Amino acid sequence: MKEIVAVDIGGTHARFAIATVDEGRVTDLGNATTLKCAEHASLQLAWESFARQIGRPLPRAAGIAVACPVQGETLKLTNNPWIIQPAQLGAKLGVDEHVLVNDFGAVGHAVAQVDPSYLRHLCGPDRPVSDAGVTTIVGPGTGLGSAYVVRRGGRYIVCETEGGHVDFAPLDVVEDKILQRLRLRYRRVSTERIVSGPGLVNLYEAIAEMEGLPARTRDDKELWTLALEGRDHMASAALERFCLALGAVAGDLALAQGGHSVVIAGGLGLRLADHLPRSGFAERFVAKGRFEAMMSDMPVRLITHPQPGLFGAAAAFAERFT
Repeated sequence: MKEIVAVDIGGTHARFAIATVDEGRVTDLGNATTLKCAEHASLQLAWESFARQIGRPLPRAAGIAVACPVQGETLKLTNNPWIIQPAQLGAKLGVDEHVLVNDFGAVGHAVAQVDPSYLRHLCGPDRPVSDAGVTTIVGPGTGLGSAYVVRRGGRYIVCETEGGHVDFAPLDVVEDKILQRLRLRYRRVSTERIVSGPGLVNLYEAIAEMEGLPARTRDDKELWTLALEGRDHMASAALERFCLALGAVAGDLALAQGGHSVVIAGGLGLRLADHLPRSGFAERFVAKGRFEAMMSDMPVRLITHPQPGLFGAAAAFAERFT
């Protein structure tokens, strides 16, 4: 049994916790401490601040998730002032062992290791996520994350992808019009332009233009609140279009990856936990022509763990080192 520091670094916040790992699994994840990245000049200084807050020396091992591709000698995070150089992490943080993964790779590790009680049924047959084969993971948030987990022989591999950047494929006349309008703004319209936090604003403005109605400029956080509370009819229409598109792309990715099950993740996935089952998500997920029967037999679940990034960072370390 081994103690490690789990870290989940986003654009705005960095979350820290002490985790315990053993025999390739996370056995305990302590309380999360959340720090604002803008209030610390570097990861090293935030790490030291976390140590002071909990009042104890930190373990000399770490699982770290970062919201950017883990490639190259220098990592730069969007909306985050920190520069992370992977080759220097061990020395700067005073750790002997560490693993560094993309934030959605961490979500993949979380899906592979969380207790099944954290995987809430959304649609399809109500059976557990398969312990063999491929689980497709789709996560709307600031962008649209995608990964998949391959399980075989009691082991698993997490594969990070950029599946959220596939082309948006309209499936009815309303979406044809939405795509036509978004093409005037973007050279290429990816699914992420629709199925993400900012994507709701794109949908809202396109629908307003279609209806010949004014669209008051809103930030995406305000618009999401109005849509989820049903206080703005155009926002509600945009939300329904969002759910339809999420169902379609989740199904497409499962088909492309050979998925046996699907897990919806991401900050917006959790906010939509009660709304998705009442939306057109399930209908679009299975609407794959000759493969409709196969898609209808695929369980779709939602990860509800409160800290999937932290848990997944610890799980990534456990899978590699214990």
